[in-house]
Amino acid sequence: MKSFFKNSYLTSRFFLVVGIIIALFILAYIFPGLLNIIKMLFFVFCGLMIIDFIILYKQKGIHATRVLPEKLSNGDDNEIAISIENHYNFKTYIKLIDELPFQYQKRDFNINTVVEKGDSKKIKYTLRPLERGEYHFGNLNLYTNSPIGLVSRRYKFGKDEMVPNYPSFLQLRKYALMAFTNKLSEYGLKKIRRIGHTMEFEQIKDYVPGDDIRNINWKATAKRNQLMVNQFQDEKSQPVYSVIDKGRVMRMPFEGLSLLDYAINATLVISNIALMKQDKAGMFAFSRNVSNRVVAQRRPSQMNTILETLYNLDTDYAESDFARLYIDVKRTINQRSLFLLYTNFETLDALHRQLGYLQALAKNHLLVVIFFKNTELDKITTKKADNTFEIFEKTIAEKFIYEKKLIVNELQKHGIYSILTTPQNLTVDTINKYLEIKARGLL
Repeated sequence: MKSFFKNSYLTSRFFLVVGIIIALFILAYIFPGLLNIIKMLFFVFCGLMIIDFIILYKQKGIHATRVLPEKLSNGDDNEIAISIENHYNFKTYIKLIDELPFQYQKRDFNINTVVEKGDSKKIKYTLRPLERGEYHFGNLNLYTNSPIGLVSRRYKFGKDEMVPNYPSFLQLRKYALMAFTNKLSEYGLKKIRRIGHTMEFEQIKDYVPGDDIRNINWKATAKRNQLMVNQFQDEKSQPVYSVIDKGRVMRMPFEGLSLLDYAINATLVISNIALMKQDKAGMFAFSRNVSNRVVAQRRPSQMNTILETLYNLDTDYAESDFARLYIDVKRTINQRSLFLLYTNFETLDALHRQLGYLQALAKNHLLVVIFFKNTELDKITTKKADNTFEIFEKTIAEKFIYEKKLIVNELQKHGIYSILTTPQNLTVDTINKYLEIKARGLL
């Protein structure tokens, strides 16, 4: 009985009819002859209420299931499906309220739909998570009405389901698919012309028309009395490390995602691309100390290890210690490696404080410093200034944008490669730089 009252709700139609009946009773004081008719209408209304309760609770009713993905992809649209089955022998109107995870802070999420008698229906909607971690879904509430529509019955399904939100594996799949189908240019990825030869010798083979005559091996040709050429292969198994600064400068948000999460998503994609190019992929993060380390390897389980490490990467956004980073790299990584360092510098002074450590890293390794444009400043500079304050604001914004370009020049002057990119283009620009480095044989 308790659940009966707990799951029964009066609809707006009920209150509309009650309001009309009350108005008619008031009218009966003026026209007493209407009183008996109004009483009859009231009893008919009570009878319909009882019938409404009976047909809603006597039959099996509605069944629904929420179909969640195994894991969510951070920063992407994730599809959630809800399957509804109508076991009533009449068409029912349903109001669906799904209790979304607290991270969304959304209290008015609902979907209205109609399901024919004995039929089923699948409803889909998308969620875009912006924080890594566990997402707990609450009850799936369905409020259904009979054709009478005076009473609504609530059904509850799918209580407390948890889905982890991982770094953007959807981007990983997208770029991997593009690589296999040779459609990378559609996403801004450039084909880089290979310069010179790689140094990894493969074999000596017979010359065939079309082979590069500069590769002719004259000693082997003299021994065999026919033209022989050296064949080379792409250099493989080069260590590629993604180094993520998880300090204060990476806290800035763009379109809901922090710079740290953009770097994490890019790390996942570039690690997969490196493994596809037969290189070794690894990563680590740093702020006050170095943590979340994955040694660069080519194991079958390497991508899963990197994914789990990125998922569990946590930070208090403390001040980053580049000196500790340099000491740790010098002590633990002996082989020359490619370091893709995700960080952010807003001013030239901020770079100069860390430039000595970056130069030290670049002596033994190929260092690429990746930092971000402030897209909000671009909006300010393109907006027309109408008063003195807006002119001042626009001037300051242009100064900060110019300082970003000075940072690029300063790094280049000291022989350090760099990428200045928007958060949205981070992944594409990082892949382009990696492909350029491979094509030019810099590593």
